[in-house]
Amino acid sequence: MQSESTIELVQANLPSRRKSALREWKRGLPLYLMILPGLLYFLIFRYVPMGGIIIAFQDYNPFEGFGGSEWVGFAHFQRLFGEADFLILLRNTLVLSALNLFLFFPAPVVIAVVLNEVRVRWFKKFVQTAIYMPHFISWVVVVGITIILFATQEGAINKGLASAGFERIELLTDPNYFRWVYVFQSIWKEAGWNAVIFLAALAAVDPTLYEAAVVDGANRWKQMLYITLPALKGTIIILFILRLGHVMDIGFEHIYLMQNSLNLSVSDVFDTYVYRSGVLQGEFSFTTAVGLFKSLVGLVLIVLANKLSKKAGEEGVY
Repeated sequence: MQSESTIELVQANLPSRRKSALREWKRGLPLYLMILPGLLYFLIFRYVPMGGIIIAFQDYNPFEGFGGSEWVGFAHFQRLFGEADFLILLRNTLVLSALNLFLFFPAPVVIAVVLNEVRVRWFKKFVQTAIYMPHFISWVVVVGITIILFATQEGAINKGLASAGFERIELLTDPNYFRWVYVFQSIWKEAGWNAVIFLAALAAVDPTLYEAAVVDGANRWKQMLYITLPALKGTIIILFILRLGHVMDIGFEHIYLMQNSLNLSVSDVFDTYVYRSGVLQGEFSFTTAVGLFKSLVGLVLIVLANKLSKKAGEEGVY
């Protein structure tokens, strides 16, 4: 009898629950409509194309399609790992990624912390605008400016050095300079824009914390050390984990524009290799296998970093 009454009670409450769920759905409808374009973007341009991964295990022929192409299994992966240039590509990619992680990634944090300490509002806004404007400049323009300034023979700076009796700087052709030029260009172009995220995180800090710190005798350095940086810790960890997912993606356009035959030994990465093999030579299956390898490396790094973050008591991506 008790079980029957419980069932009847649940059935009686179902209409009210459905009405409540429908009411909540209608209340959140504007928000659902706002995120709809983003969902469609990821669905159409990110998830649907993932079906094409199958050609990494085929000898894909565009005329025969996915169903008619010959299945070759892991042959393309074996070819990739057996390539004479594989270790060179892996080394160049990892070195540039490491420079990005340990030099480029901290730059927006430093910029945000420094700007947060500026008390003159008009000067703060002017500097913030000036440093994030390069984000809107194309890499073609950035590299073009670099070539105009540092070309060995016709570059403005090298001409000035030569006229003053100094040696010319082989900035664009010497392999020893390439990596540092690449990182400096990335910092100049993107650090100010990326700092916006950290400035937004600092805007959420309660100003009374700084006021209490001043009352307790904390100077500006201690306020930054014990209030500002802890407020950024969660954002830094999440963005660092997400950054690890792109450790094999250096950025084709930037690298390709800076690449030449003299610096190829340090500038040839998986992205440029895929362009040569996939676009120029039409080896779609092989380059898809290369892209899948890069994605798997990024996925493994994200999962491991997220687990380490959780074990350390910090928030992760998921």
